Amino acid sequence: MGITKTQLFNKRQNKIASYAKALGHPARIAILESVLKKKACICGDLVDELGLAQATISQHLKALKEVGILQGTVEGPSICYCIDKKVWEEIGGYFNTLLSRMPENENSCR
Repeated sequence: MGITKTQLFNKRQNKIASYAKALGHPARIAILESVLKKKACICGDLVDELGLAQATISQHLKALKEVGILQGTVEGPSICYCIDKKVWEEIGGYFNTLLSRMPENENSCR
């Protein structure tokens, strides 16, 4: 049996790609902005705030939770979500390192 495409890349590259995929939808960015703005866990406010269906928001929350960006805690009949600070800092480190690698020549492709 052949190797999967992800096996061609190192652990760091696969991790960055999984974060980028999770961040690759505007609804997920809006969810994260909302959580960051409130500086607290959020429960049911997103449907009213974003204007998306509950099922749609739940799918996006699931994607963010699967990669560890969000943590969820059960409070009664609802789940409240917060940013996982350690993972958030890890993502920032990955992307800051990647984006800080500027080419020496501004027009290097001439």
